[in-house]
Amino acid sequence: MPAVRVDGIEVAYDRVGQGPPLVLAHGATADARLFRPQAEDLADEFTVVAWDEPGAGRSSDVPPGFTLADYARCLAAVVEDVDLGPAHVLGASWGGTVVLELYRHHAELVRTLLLVDTYAGWKGSLSAAEVRSRAEGAERMLAVPAEAFAPTMPGLFAGRPPAEAVRLLSVMSADTRAQSMRTELTIMVEADLRDLLPKIEVPTLLLWGELDARSPVDPVAHQFLEAIPRATLVVLPGIGHLSNIEAPEPFNRTVREFCRAHS
Repeated sequence: MPAVRVDGIEVAYDRVGQGPPLVLAHGATADARLFRPQAEDLADEFTVVAWDEPGAGRSSDVPPGFTLADYARCLAAVVEDVDLGPAHVLGASWGGTVVLELYRHHAELVRTLLLVDTYAGWKGSLSAAEVRSRAEGAERMLAVPAEAFAPTMPGLFAGRPPAEAVRLLSVMSADTRAQSMRTELTIMVEADLRDLLPKIEVPTLLLWGELDARSPVDPVAHQFLEAIPRATLVVLPGIGHLSNIEAPEPFNRTVREFCRAHS
């Protein structure tokens, strides 16, 4: 298991395959295992790197006061540790917000951006009422006794989720740390990265599930498309928020074609 240390925090990641680097950043209540369908399929053409963000999977806990810029700094350390030059960097959901912050501070490490069912922070993409509703729901989950903590998020799938996906999400959810979730919640409620979007100079793929209920195509994906100069939007029909595991074949094909075109 590769790992890199950043100010005493051990950040673990998986690495498979050979070729141009493709770095994958997962969403909340998940870890590198979320991207198994991508690692298995894309490693024939790319060096696929999936991290466990600080506070998830095999990585160290998040320290008090951890910020979005700290997540980005740790992700930058992973890209540098892989040592294959600028990477195609994909972020799903909350991971997309981290990836945007990576670009803000370390644009030289990014060959292309792939933003998947994501946000420019909740404050930057959602209405104030929706942000309040999500924050209140998360606080209710965090308020339960430690032994009863079992984070869930509504609206992840458009239809009946694959049984294997349900099992994977259950395992990752059981491994979620309350402090990690609280840190992410605190950041997302206040994060607004809209100022960054017009400054993005690399080719950017916006990959969305048509029926994403958590980050709707309209308005969220369309806001990205209007703001980012070199953005392309691909919408996967009939698919929800976790598009990479609900529809891995069209998802992987779209990622492969985009990265191949810009490698």
